[in-house]
Amino acid sequence: MHAPEQFDAGLMWFRRDLRCQDNAALFHALRSCRRVYCVFVFDSELLDPLPRADRRVEFIHHSVRALDAELRELAAASLGSGTGAGPGMAAGAAGANGTGSAGTVPDPTDSSAPGQPAHGLIVLHGPARTLLPELAQALHVQAVFTNHDYEPAAIARDNQVRGGLANAGISLRTTKDHVVFERDEVLSPSGTPHAQFSSYCAQWLAQLTPFHLRAYEVEAHAAHLAPRPAAWRQPLPSLQDLGFHATNLRQLALYPGSAGAQAQWQEFAARMDHYHLTRDYPAVRGPSYLGVHLRFGTLGIREVARLAWERYRQGDPGATKWLVELVWREFYIQLLAHFPHVVEHAFQKDMDRLPWDHGAHGRKLFAAWCAGQTGFPLVDAGMRQLHATGYMHNRLRMVAASFLTRQLGVDWRWGERHFAEHLNDYELASNNGNWQWAAGTGCDAQSWFRIFNPTAQSLQYDAQGKFLRRYLPELARLPDEEIHAPERASPIELEAAGITLGVDYPAPIVDLGEARRAALQRHAALRQERRR
Repeated sequence: MHAPEQFDAGLMWFRRDLRCQDNAALFHALRSCRRVYCVFVFDSELLDPLPRADRRVEFIHHSVRALDAELRELAAASLGSGTGAGPGMAAGAAGANGTGSAGTVPDPTDSSAPGQPAHGLIVLHGPARTLLPELAQALHVQAVFTNHDYEPAAIARDNQVRGGLANAGISLRTTKDHVVFERDEVLSPSGTPHAQFSSYCAQWLAQLTPFHLRAYEVEAHAAHLAPRPAAWRQPLPSLQDLGFHATNLRQLALYPGSAGAQAQWQEFAARMDHYHLTRDYPAVRGPSYLGVHLRFGTLGIREVARLAWERYRQGDPGATKWLVELVWREFYIQLLAHFPHVVEHAFQKDMDRLPWDHGAHGRKLFAAWCAGQTGFPLVDAGMRQLHATGYMHNRLRMVAASFLTRQLGVDWRWGERHFAEHLNDYELASNNGNWQWAAGTGCDAQSWFRIFNPTAQSLQYDAQGKFLRRYLPELARLPDEEIHAPERASPIELEAAGITLGVDYPAPIVDLGEARRAALQRHAALRQERRR
């Protein structure tokens, strides 16, 4: 490997990569610069539209605190002590306020040190598009390093940051870290993006080598971590400083930071072999529960894919199934990169003409779906799980999305936005791709005639009603045979269970047979238009 270009000073900008271990941009920054400062920005332009109690913000806040400690430990291990200046860096160099008002840069001659550790994160709160160039100039760095973000809004922000840095003669250097293969790395033989998952997955697996999963040895270059200049040594702003309130995150066994990610990863790795047998049953501990850690980068994709790939090559069916789920994630990310119109429109553009119910009736159905009051227990239990925990089992995501779009005839974009607001592991590409799959509007869409029956799904995947009873306690006393469809229970059974339909639990808001026929008619009419 050729020697990288050398800079006197660089800035590592953490975003959705909240870990030190195997962090591509951090590795390149440390390898390219004599001194590397590290920064995280609580971007007000992303945070301001969110609810004031948001589990994701709290998760990020805890993870940023853990990252700060991780950086200090990494620097201490490389320097032989927990404090002191790094290579060529005086502790009293110029700096900016880590927790001041948005866009505020203090007097660069300020040498006050409020007793905080020298190494660690510079933390800013405000618009990243302006704060990053200001910080980079104040620190006199020659380059800013960060990992790619593939969402359209993030790309627009990064272009603004790039322009602001360029005006000061500073380069923005980005690298791949969030995925194994990105953008144009898996293309069809004709050089076009894959629009079908089967062909994408086959090529993804065929071209994977150990090189693609090799870890970046950040620790080998950690001596280049520079201490924060004195004026940037303010403590991490509290959640309240950011304008947010605590949630029930601590009660959910969802542990932030790289330590929490590693604990969950090791727990799943020990049962990955059975993933294909347990993944569809919401009452069983079958999923990996790693989505939020992969979303915010507290866990690296190369580490988890490496183990899954090793077991896949040994013929392990559980690891194979889970590895394919990782490929689905990358399929949707490359799809978003090549077809950004999917953010607001159907991938199949003529599917935008589907006649969704946007009227008062549709809004009423949507409200019942959001509240978990549809009268279909598996749908309602899934929605209540989402609101109580910020998580929904994958099987239930499919059932809930199919029910909203197919049986209720409500626009998939309404459901997508609702999931985007509540899911801890929300990622635009996967959320969009899966909703379009369920609605029949996507590239690899669920067949227009395949419509999930929520009652049949409940009987198949939660036969004893364990999951239903957890989130629908009002139905807990119904027999196993009746809990999946309370309207089918006899008056005696309902009375014994203390249930009055329409009072204690709603009657079904649609007739499944009629709803299926209406869904098929909507798609049939659109197909007829195509043939004209």
